[in-house]
Amino acid sequence: MKKLLIIALIFIVSGSLMHSCKKNTGEPPAIPSAGTMAIDFSNFEDARKRDAEISVPKGLELSNWEFAGGIALFWKSVMYTTLAVPVTAFQLAAGQNPVYVENQTWEWNYSTTVMSETYEARLTGQIAANEVVWKMYVTKSGTGSFEDFLWFQGTSELDGTSGQWILYQSPQNTVALLQIDWTKTGTEIGTIKWTHVKTGDQYAESYIEYGQTSGSFDSYYNIHLYIASVQQYYDLNVEWSKTLHNGRVKCPVYFGNTDWHCWDSGFINITC
Repeated sequence: MKKLLIIALIFIVSGSLMHSCKKNTGEPPAIPSAGTMAIDFSNFEDARKRDAEISVPKGLELSNWEFAGGIALFWKSVMYTTLAVPVTAFQLAAGQNPVYVENQTWEWNYSTTVMSETYEARLTGQIAANEVVWKMYVTKSGTGSFEDFLWFQGTSELDGTSGQWILYQSPQNTVALLQIDWTKTGTEIGTIKWTHVKTGDQYAESYIEYGQTSGSFDSYYNIHLYIASVQQYYDLNVEWSKTLHNGRVKCPVYFGNTDWHCWDSGFINITC
């Protein structure tokens, strides 16, 4: 009988310890949404192809919209070419189940395919005192292989209201290329700012900030970009309606004045 009691006590104590250890790990941190890396460029892509009902008569100018879009889409090329692999990998992270590692750190492991190449992604999230520290490692086998390259890292507030990402250029050139600062209100992204941080680069300190606001123009960009063809920086303010597609742009260096230059819902130049 005494042996049975001892065995029972061992099971109870070991079960309590296992429960305690499991409980101490807590819950994994919530991964910031893919939207914390993304800027909406849809209003400045080829709208005439996107909206079949729009027909632009010959002789009508779309230069205001085209100028704003041309400058903005420079940034899209950076994100969706140079950084296509880590961004695509991050978009898939939220659908994976994490494993607890140690020191309040969880890990997500999965694979993704980008342009017919397969990559292994490993995302870690560590809960610190006032923030979550994130790191994304990517591995590629075969031609041009590399292992556990830290392609981006960042932090997010514990309540998920703001954060920052640092993205590195490539496994072959491991310098920091882009810094992303973001804020969030409820479920909506408030602002996203991409800053080109590669030192010694002609675009160093160039940036684009995207945000949403109230009023007839509910979206905006603030842009500071070096234009190599004229060897100077352009500073732009762009505002537009996400539903009607009309908007306006201001760039003193380009236009030679501080006025707004507008376009209508068909992207045609109009007087503001």
